[in-house]
Amino acid sequence: MKPITDTQSVQAWLAAFETAIESATVTGFERLFEPGAYWRNMLGLDFSVKTLSGASVISPELLAACQQSNPANFRIDNSATPPRRVVRAGTDALEAFFLFETNTGRGRGVLRLKLDAAGSDPEVSSQAWTLLTALHELKGFEETVDRNRPSGQVHSRDFRGLNWLDQRQQSVAFTDREPAVLVVGAGQAGLSIAARLTQLGVDTLVIDKNARVGDNWRNRYHALTLHNQVYANHLPYMPFPPNWPVYIPKDKLASWMEHYAEAMELNIWMSSELLESRFDEEQQCWQARVTSASGDTRLLTPRHIVMATSISGMPKLPEIPGLEDFQGDVLHASAYRDGTDHKGKSALVIGMGTSGHDIAQDLACGGASTTMVQRGSTMIVNIEPGGQLPYSLYHEGPGLDDCDLITVAMPFPLQRQSHIGFTATAKQQDWPLLEQLEQRGMKLDYGPDETGWQFKYLTRGGGYYFNVGASEMIADGTIKLIQYSDIQKFDSLGISLNDKSRIDLDLIVLATGYHGMGAMVEKLFGTDVASKVGPIWGFDDDGLELRNLYCQTPQRGLWFAGGSFAQCRINSKYLGLQIKASEEGLLSVH
Repeated sequence: MKPITDTQSVQAWLAAFETAIESATVTGFERLFEPGAYWRNMLGLDFSVKTLSGASVISPELLAACQQSNPANFRIDNSATPPRRVVRAGTDALEAFFLFETNTGRGRGVLRLKLDAAGSDPEVSSQAWTLLTALHELKGFEETVDRNRPSGQVHSRDFRGLNWLDQRQQSVAFTDREPAVLVVGAGQAGLSIAARLTQLGVDTLVIDKNARVGDNWRNRYHALTLHNQVYANHLPYMPFPPNWPVYIPKDKLASWMEHYAEAMELNIWMSSELLESRFDEEQQCWQARVTSASGDTRLLTPRHIVMATSISGMPKLPEIPGLEDFQGDVLHASAYRDGTDHKGKSALVIGMGTSGHDIAQDLACGGASTTMVQRGSTMIVNIEPGGQLPYSLYHEGPGLDDCDLITVAMPFPLQRQSHIGFTATAKQQDWPLLEQLEQRGMKLDYGPDETGWQFKYLTRGGGYYFNVGASEMIADGTIKLIQYSDIQKFDSLGISLNDKSRIDLDLIVLATGYHGMGAMVEKLFGTDVASKVGPIWGFDDDGLELRNLYCQTPQRGLWFAGGSFAQCRINSKYLGLQIKASEEGLLSVH
């Protein structure tokens, strides 16, 4: 008997899946999955964002979802990367993209099969290891891109009417209408969701307290450059130019964001701020008080508010006994600008995350005598090659959209397995440097359960450093290192240490991080809403999804967006579809 091809294996599984839908039995689904399989649904078979594990758990949920949405026409996506054998989370699998339709939408998915050695019995041995079902577009409400783009004919033929610029100015002003969605924050999260909603025809206003789009990057310290590579860092619809550097300087990025907002025709009010808001249950909208650049205050009544103020927005200023007596300069990292301003001075940097290391390196290179203070353990990984291992997918060959879907299709428990491997590899590669840092007294860690920097980011938003030179400066003593526990007290001139020595200081930089979104929610919406919503960012109790991010929250009409450029680009698609579906009565928001 001639062995079946990989494509035939995928086709057979998809056909068997449709048969299971028609049979409408739990057992019909269960036999198609490995006992420890994963199903991730991103609005695909119903409007939920969820991950389920285990064939016996997945099957009844799949049955219920399919009875609700009537999915059909499952077939291999011939426009995507063909079915191929890959290694994901240390496991050999056959990975394939597929298409399907439901009552309300068109979907894309990723299927990963485990095959037996012979690969000859698809109904028994070609069981699903992971399945992603993701909504791609809503029927009748497709994005206005490519063949659906506006014709623009009115601008060239109606000489007496408003031209394009007139219409843009009118749209931005919102003098004749209320926005359906208010997005708070014009960083990568706010721009991404605004772009998605605009292409879906949802009237959206973005506000930001800064003077210019991009200022959230432009106004940071002089030497800042992104520490992850350009390949994964694009915004929706408009990839960075192909001649851009692998690591993007902050001012270059800021200018692009400003250009992006204009090119995507986003409605933005800069120098504007949300002061407070409450949800009007009777009118089913928000009462949002916003200041404008002119200093006026306007009450807006959007049905939705998207908080895109970064997962780490408000500077965290720890209470340090005696620091109030210090007579030199005290800055939070967010206010630090340039090491040359402190040439010849003595500086102390408290905190050893990315900002702390960058600032200490900048100070030392600028001629300051620099000491870092470590408060807890830190993960150190050289920016190359170890720091870029999690982005290796974006070098495999599939296009950006396919890579993004592959990323979405990897459940977080399997991502953990992958990152344990990445971390072990990076640790081995970097060990000579890590050993030197330990000899200098640095406390090192490798993330929760040694899952590395990515899961430190996803659980606490920091606590790691991609080494671009500061580690060598610590190792050779150019930057001095002490532990917080070594400090006896702060005084007007500096610090006294437990060994009876002291360090006189001119500058103290608090690289002590930022409060999470929860603090901003309490400030703008009150303690009741903050308590109702609960934690934002980090994992849910099952460790399967991020909490309250890019999904419905317990507070009607309140959504959250944040994270890296890749997270914002990928997940803004699904947040935009949820908001559009609720606007069209397809999704019942709670």
